[in-house]
Amino acid sequence: MNIKWLVRSQSMVTLASGMIYPYYLLFLKNLGNSFSKYGLAFAVFTISSAAASQWLAPRMDRHAKQWLIVSSVGMAAAMIAFPWVISYIWVLLLQIMMGTCNAMQRMSERVLLADNTVAGQRGPAVGHYHFWTSAVSGFAVIVGGVLIDWLTIDVLFYLSAILYMWGALVVWRLRSIPKETIDG
Repeated sequence: MNIKWLVRSQSMVTLASGMIYPYYLLFLKNLGNSFSKYGLAFAVFTISSAAASQWLAPRMDRHAKQWLIVSSVGMAAAMIAFPWVISYIWVLLLQIMMGTCNAMQRMSERVLLADNTVAGQRGPAVGHYHFWTSAVSGFAVIVGGVLIDWLTIDVLFYLSAILYMWGALVVWRLRSIPKETIDG
């Protein structure tokens, strides 16, 4: 099965998240917050992701591509909003939004990997997918580190938003193409 479109879109999303995530703590410290508040913000992210997964689960099989698009657009919106945040409560609200988008993205990618592979023959496709998204993740941290030396953290958030939108665009372009055409 040809899942290049999924690898490409999720590599862009991985690049977007990996580029900003290690430097997110710097952003929170610039708001004057503590490490305990960072811990709370991350917990809000993971708990909202867990809660959203329960609501999304019954809707995932039929709408995985749409949820994948929504997750990337939602994360792009969060990345655009972060530089404008001036209080910790807004950080928590954005973390809830990002956790929900994370659930959409993670669940969608897994459903789409299963949908676009054949039982008993998934290993190579999953390995290919994991290799590229993991390699891009490592590359993203390096790119983020280099860029943050030359740019501001705000610009890094905006670049991340662009990459999230690029990932959404790849899936959006394929939303109405029949599965047979994509696979062929």
